[in-house]
Amino acid sequence: MFYETLKLAIQAIRRNALRSFLTLLGIVIGVGAVIAMVTIGNGTTAKVASDMARLGSNLLFVRPGQFGPGRSAEVKPFNTRDIAALRSQLRRVKAVAPVSQKSATVVYGSESRNVSVMGTDNAYFTTQDWGLKKGRRFLDGELRSGRAACIIGQTVKKELFASMPAIGRRIRVDKVSCEVIGLLIAKGESSFGRDQDDIIIMPLRTYHRRIAGNTDVGRIYVSAIKDVDTGKIQADIERLLRERRDIVVGKKDDFSVADMKQIASAKTATTTILTILLGAVAGVSLLVGGIGIMNIMLVSVTERTREIGIRLAIGAQESQVLMQFLVEAIVLSVIGGIIGVLLGLGLAGAASVGMKIPFIFDPNIIVIAFGFSVLVGIVFGYFPARRAARMNPIEALRHE
Repeated sequence: MFYETLKLAIQAIRRNALRSFLTLLGIVIGVGAVIAMVTIGNGTTAKVASDMARLGSNLLFVRPGQFGPGRSAEVKPFNTRDIAALRSQLRRVKAVAPVSQKSATVVYGSESRNVSVMGTDNAYFTTQDWGLKKGRRFLDGELRSGRAACIIGQTVKKELFASMPAIGRRIRVDKVSCEVIGLLIAKGESSFGRDQDDIIIMPLRTYHRRIAGNTDVGRIYVSAIKDVDTGKIQADIERLLRERRDIVVGKKDDFSVADMKQIASAKTATTTILTILLGAVAGVSLLVGGIGIMNIMLVSVTERTREIGIRLAIGAQESQVLMQFLVEAIVLSVIGGIIGVLLGLGLAGAASVGMKIPFIFDPNIIVIAFGFSVLVGIVFGYFPARRAARMNPIEALRHE
C-alpha cells in the first residue's frame, strides 16, 4: 500500500517537474546554507584555536600600558632589569623572554624588503614553541657581546635567497651587517592575518645597540610549566611589576598581563556564537522552503479536486487521500534535503580551500539539517493533505 502511494507521489512530482524543482529549491538553499555556514564556522573556530596554540603553551603576555582603545600612548617601557627580576623571582615557569621589535629594511645583493626585526634571546623560542629548521640558536657569547648574528623566517629566506642556502651568509639589517646563523620552522599566518615567517631575530643587546638605540623592552613573554595554574603566575607578575614600577595601592596599573588561554577561549567562544547565529539565520530559509511546499501543495489540491472526488467516490478512505498528498510533500523535502546536503558540503569544501581553514566534517549538523527538512515537509505538507482528505466527494465531482 505504501509503495503504491509513493509511486503515485513520484508520478505527480514528475508530471510537474519544473514546479516541483522550484518548490524544493527553498529546501535545497536552506539545508545547503545551514551545513555550509556551520561547517565554515567550525573550521574558522578550529583555525583560531590552532593559531592561538602556535603562539605558545601556557603563555602569558606582558606589555606596558593597558589594552584597549583608551590606553595611554606615553607609558614607561620595561627594561632588562625587569626581565632579570622576573626570572629570579617567578616560580614554576619555563622561560621569560624579552622582546623588542620594529620594522627595518633588509638587503641581500640586489634584493631588499621591509621586515619585522626582533631583539630577544633564546628563551623566546621556548615561549613560542618555535624550533629551527636549519642552523643554531644564539650562543651565550653572542647574547652577552651583542654580536651581529641573526635567525630568519621562511618568508625572508624565500624572498632574499630563493633556492640558495642562507646559513652563513651576511645580510644588511638597516645599517648593520648581520650573519645568518639559523632558519626558523615555518609558522604561516596568524589568526590576525600577519605573516609570522616574515621576521628576523637577533640578540637583544645587538638590537638595542645597533637597531633601536635604546634599552627599552617592548613586551615580555612568560611561559609556565605544563599543568600549572597560569592565574597564580599572572598574579605574581602583577605584584612584582607593581613593586618595581612604584604603583601604590589603589592606583591603576600602567602595564597589562594577558593569559593566552583566556584570549583563546574568548576568541573561540566568539566564533562559536557567530557560527550558531549564522546557522540560525540560514535555518530561516528552511521555513521559507516549507511555506513554499505548503503553497504548492495547496495549488495541487485545487487542481486535482476532481481526481480527489473520484477517489473518494469509489471508496478511498480519507486517510489514504491524506497519506497520498503528505507523501508527496515529504518526497519533495527529502529530495531537497539530499541535494542541499551535497550543495552545503561542496560550498564548505570550496570555502575551506579559499579561506585556508580546515574542513571540519560534522555528521550531527548534517543529520539535524536533513531531519529538519523532512520535518518541514511533514508539518507544511499536512495542512494541504488534510484539506484534500476532508473534501466532500459530491462537491469535488462538481468542481470545474
